[in-house]
Amino acid sequence: MRLFRFSSSRSSSLSKDQNSNGERNRVSLYLNVYDLTNINDYLYWFGLGIFHSGIEVHGLEYGFGAHEYPTSGVFEVEPRSCPGFVFRRSVLLGSTDMTRSEFQSFMEHLSSKYHGDTYHLIAKNCNHFTDDVCLRLTGKRIPGWVNRLARLGSCCNCLLPESIQATAIRHLPDRQAYSDDGTDSVGSSISADAEEEEPDQHLLTVTNSDVAYLKEKPVRLTKEAL
Repeated sequence: MRLFRFSSSRSSSLSKDQNSNGERNRVSLYLNVYDLTNINDYLYWFGLGIFHSGIEVHGLEYGFGAHEYPTSGVFEVEPRSCPGFVFRRSVLLGSTDMTRSEFQSFMEHLSSKYHGDTYHLIAKNCNHFTDDVCLRLTGKRIPGWVNRLARLGSCCNCLLPESIQATAIRHLPDRQAYSDDGTDSVGSSISADAEEEEPDQHLLTVTNSDVAYLKEKPVRLTKEAL
């Protein structure tokens, strides 16, 4: 019975990846765009804005953020529900014939180029990441308005609000550390103080190599391919 069910499941999986002509099925690729600030309500109509974006495919959304270490800054969330941002719109980019496992492998390899400590708001941000993914899979770039302000900001930083310019992603290795008497450790206290002093300057809190917290909500970090 176990062998029969395994065979049936495998057959079902194969048929799901192929159509009746034996060709591989294609799945849609979406760009999900979020507002980082209310200023976008005005800038959007001029083809500008301060946006976060993620790539949606196979029921997951992939984004890129920063932290202090030379490890993957690519993370996964539920589509159109990235914590801390206001969803604006979804843009159909095209399609891919990659299966779920193939796309996951693709992301694991790509994440080696997007370490958290290489994130830069102007030169290498989340929109550069989604643009790279789109270009590799469809041969086209994401809509220009999504990252236009960053390109302008590379010439003139004064175009960006100071709080946005300082945005980064912090790693808190002492988040769950405690002293012998059961109280928070000194390192934890320092981290907490820093968080209170700079509430708008950080996006992600990374507690280990697999899980990060985005606005206090857990997201899964995409591992790099070995």
